[in-house]
Amino acid sequence: MCGIAGIVALDSRPVSLEDIRAMCAALAHRGPNDEGFYIRPGVGLGMRRLSIIDLATGRQPISNEDGSVWVVFNGEIYNFQELRRDLESRGHQFRTATDTETIVHLYEEHGPRCVEKLRGMFAFALWDDRRRHLLLARDRLGIKPLYYAESGGQFVFASELKAILQVPGVGRELNWRAVNHLFTFLTTPSAESMIEGVRKLEPAHILTVAPGQPTRCERYWDVRFEPDHGRSEAYFVERLQALLEESTRLHLMSDVPLGVFLSGGIDSSAVVAMMARHHSGRVKTFSIGFADQDFSELAYARLVANAFGTDHHELVLEPDVTGIFHDLAWHLDEPFGDSSAIPTYLVSRLASQHVTVVLSGDGGDELFAGYDRYAVEGRERRLRFIPAAARRALSTVTALMPSGMRGQNFLRHIALPDAQRYVDATTLFNKARQHELFRSEVIELFAGYDPWAEAAEQCARADGHWLSTLQSVDLHSYLPLDILTKVDRMSMAHSIEVRPPLLDHKLVEFAATIPPKLQLHRGTTKYLLKRALRGILPDPVIDRAKRGFAIPLGRWFRGQLWEFVGDLLLSETSRSRHMFNPRYLERLTRRADRGRETDLDLELWTLLSFELWCRTFLGGDRLLEPMPQRGAARVARGQGDGGRGAAVPAAIGEAGSSP
Repeated sequence: MCGIAGIVALDSRPVSLEDIRAMCAALAHRGPNDEGFYIRPGVGLGMRRLSIIDLATGRQPISNEDGSVWVVFNGEIYNFQELRRDLESRGHQFRTATDTETIVHLYEEHGPRCVEKLRGMFAFALWDDRRRHLLLARDRLGIKPLYYAESGGQFVFASELKAILQVPGVGRELNWRAVNHLFTFLTTPSAESMIEGVRKLEPAHILTVAPGQPTRCERYWDVRFEPDHGRSEAYFVERLQALLEESTRLHLMSDVPLGVFLSGGIDSSAVVAMMARHHSGRVKTFSIGFADQDFSELAYARLVANAFGTDHHELVLEPDVTGIFHDLAWHLDEPFGDSSAIPTYLVSRLASQHVTVVLSGDGGDELFAGYDRYAVEGRERRLRFIPAAARRALSTVTALMPSGMRGQNFLRHIALPDAQRYVDATTLFNKARQHELFRSEVIELFAGYDPWAEAAEQCARADGHWLSTLQSVDLHSYLPLDILTKVDRMSMAHSIEVRPPLLDHKLVEFAATIPPKLQLHRGTTKYLLKRALRGILPDPVIDRAKRGFAIPLGRWFRGQLWEFVGDLLLSETSRSRHMFNPRYLERLTRRADRGRETDLDLELWTLLSFELWCRTFLGGDRLLEPMPQRGAARVARGQGDGGRGAAVPAAIGEAGSSP
């Protein structure tokens, strides 16, 4: 696992090694073991390495035999040994035992379509010196991140937004489309960042850049949920068991210690069960819980740990977590409205004391219909028989009700048609409440982009079963934008790699063929997955009620965090941005203090995350200090001096860059 960065000159200027060093220094947490550079006229590549496979010779950047193709790579290719054997039979010569080298030779054979051969998680940048073009690629599901921008005659890319901000000339202007999306759905958009002009390469896409030519971006893979109704339930159970075991076995490839994030839910428990079959020695498991038993799942995690004899480690999280909030803002890289980033950060810190690689159960809810909102939608679909006139009347009534009045949200919700109702269930601030939260001049900046309507349109494009449509929407949006972003940033903050076996693309393609009746069966979510794991996992784990990775944030806000919330959101610094209506923020914090609405917890967290991010990345040089570089530097094809440190928040200091 690594952090990658680079620059391609779109004009005749030379690329600065100093700039590449600064970008890589900002990514030191992603790769504390080593760094390397490739500098040639018009191009510079850099990387920070977290050594996992081929510890001795797997240093990057890596080239082909004649040095005409170079790559920097973040991720793991699980089928690289199979690919390597085929490439060697075609005459390619390898100098290392790492999976990274496979990419350059695969590119020589297949060009940009080489990505279609890869089975794994990846974001890589490949420079073809003969053709003078750069290829960027991101894995199919969006497990690993990749940002890019054009600025001052240069094309710049990196694993994280903060690295791009190290390049002189890259602006720090807010992207108002991203702000709109954040306060609607908790995240920034799929192809855009919070900074105007800095974009994300979307999952399953490749992008080609060459001086003097238009940038080309295209999708190379997609999955369609097309149920196979011609197969028996027994077939799906048997096939799922085989793919779960195969994928988990492939994900164990490592030259360093591995473990598992164990929540006590069925997805992570399934990974533990499959890992126990193939891992030599005791599996290490890591869990996090809370003193508040309404939120803690440690009892189920212990049950699974005992069943498989794991080396189990757990942490009970207390409400005094304000000390890590600035670290979260730095490592999340963008404002982020999912408060489960807090326990993910802390369980990653716990795991980093014992292992370098962790497997997770991410993706199971999207693939096997595990979200409670699917079951709720199944019940609420009966509301589609409400006449249109009655819906309009309900909408009128709710519009006349005072904001926050009991029952208002319920009436407004049931008045919506099917597609809009599902989107409403995942919305933070709807349009009406955005008009209360933001000043009018900000609302004007939102004009021309409606993420809510865009999402509703996607849900309405049902050409099959409604459940398959919603699973597809969540797989393409919620999973990469929320779940995978959170896990990548919070784990890499502590220099550990997280691998999600359930998101092997072969397993994903199979899951998309499972009939909806075997996904959500008589109100039971994950019906097929539970059938496949019956007799493998303890029955209480299979039969337990679904619980998300929630934290008692509302109770914390009304307790020890109350003063912190008020000081931050109602501060003069926050007011001086002239974005939010101060009176609405005051009402919001008062309502949360009284505990009237638990939904306010996420609203407050998103506001906190945004304010902390603004202070970290938009607050001026006063908040930034240079970070010392670590690891032995290596410059391929040309040496250079430099050493300008990257900018990091003063609040983090050494903790933000430690291995």
